[in-house]
Amino acid sequence: MGAGTTAGATSRLAVVPLLLLPLLLARGAEAVSLWRPPPEAGLLGSAPGRFLTQEEHWMSQTLDHFSPTDHRQFKQRYYEFLDYHRAPNGPVFLNICGEASCTGISNNYLAVMAKKFGAALVSPEHRYYGKSSPFEDLTTENLRFLSSKQALSDLAVFRQYYQETLNAKYNRSGVDNSWFVFGGSYSGALSAWFRLKFPHLTCGSLASSGVVLAVYNFTDFDKQIGESAGPECKEALQEVTRLVDGQLQSGHNLVKELFGAKLLENDGDFLYLLADAAAIAFQYGNPDVLCSPLVEAKKNGTDLVEAFAHYVNDYYVGTFRASVASYDQNYLKNTTPAESSYRLWWYQVCSEVAYFQVAPKNDSVRSAKIDTRYHLDLCKNVFGEGVYPDVSMTNLYYGGTRIAGSKIVFANGSQDPWRHASKQKSSEELPSYLIECSNCGHCTDISGCPQAPSNIGGDSSKCSSPEAVNKVRKQIVDHIDLWLSECQDQGRDTVTKQGSRWSIATY
Repeated sequence: MGAGTTAGATSRLAVVPLLLLPLLLARGAEAVSLWRPPPEAGLLGSAPGRFLTQEEHWMSQTLDHFSPTDHRQFKQRYYEFLDYHRAPNGPVFLNICGEASCTGISNNYLAVMAKKFGAALVSPEHRYYGKSSPFEDLTTENLRFLSSKQALSDLAVFRQYYQETLNAKYNRSGVDNSWFVFGGSYSGALSAWFRLKFPHLTCGSLASSGVVLAVYNFTDFDKQIGESAGPECKEALQEVTRLVDGQLQSGHNLVKELFGAKLLENDGDFLYLLADAAAIAFQYGNPDVLCSPLVEAKKNGTDLVEAFAHYVNDYYVGTFRASVASYDQNYLKNTTPAESSYRLWWYQVCSEVAYFQVAPKNDSVRSAKIDTRYHLDLCKNVFGEGVYPDVSMTNLYYGGTRIAGSKIVFANGSQDPWRHASKQKSSEELPSYLIECSNCGHCTDISGCPQAPSNIGGDSSKCSSPEAVNKVRKQIVDHIDLWLSECQDQGRDTVTKQGSRWSIATY
């Protein structure tokens, strides 16, 4: 592919004629705190059975969907798995890759559902992440095309491209398979937003832990950590925070060495590492790995900070494979694509949806030093002046928790702190199907337990409430079945009385 330039920066774009058909694109101007996805391919390697496929495919994608004069394109990576497909007319399940490198199609519960419905599985990589970077230098200027709006239009173009690819494969033209869209966490929000903005391109959507509400000061995140922890564990975590804050205040930076974080010169970066490490245990439904040793240490009168450090080093950094360096703001300034996944996500945080996980004024688990000013200073330090998350515009554009899209399943775990940014109430005017999984974490319905390391088929047997997970999955399967059948019988743009029903189910 030839090289071009953008604003004087080296680019991996090609100036070529548009090969894809025009789309009805959403209107609007360009307008999350960082959550950590569980480690997948890049960290867990190609362990047998963890992926259905890791064979790469490529397509030419439009750089700027909202400019009538900018015809530059970049190469977007995607994956396909056709072993379960009831060709040629079986459905297509579009699994949206989110804010990380996409290295294959995971063998999780989505794979189980694809086999049940005879579906093809396809998964495009999010623009800028992994190998789908338009630029060789990810400066702030070059990141201006990184947004959820551009990503949604990527999905629409990909959907059209892949449908034409299927038609060519089966020597036919003008045929549409039934498409269903899936995503979890940020990609869960994309799944819901795709159904909202392009209802004619999909029969329905699953938004697993879909964070559709942009939040400036996301204090509910920390409050949920305390609630999910329970009184004893919460008290232990708060004591750890007080002790660490005290040591930092006294200038005793040896505490950073205890956590293997001496390189984090900024105290806020270090405290953010500790806050994320604690949150992960509840976010991904594995609280005992954190709470049991802390509560035991408190009862025995042993060193709480050392107990927490052991958890961070052994589980968060060891099993979960979190990168301590990624919390360093100097690291976030790295503009090399191969080293920039966290920079990319922080750009989306700082420019569009915020999710600033600030400490509540009272009774917080995390340090009070993790406040709004810390986040704003980080955004300015890493990206420069003028990068600011206009959450009001983001919520106006998509609807926030009042999203008006139909035929969307929102599935959330009761222990997941991100549920407060998802849709939790429904009405006849704003129809969605909502499911709450009791004692479940983030994206448990798709990933199962544990999520680090990932398990085959999204196994739920090791979840805190496997029966609840299985009931939630049955509801999801029932709605996919219903909406696919309606799509086939009546067309994608028809919403029947039954198909637009609203409900809330808790298991």
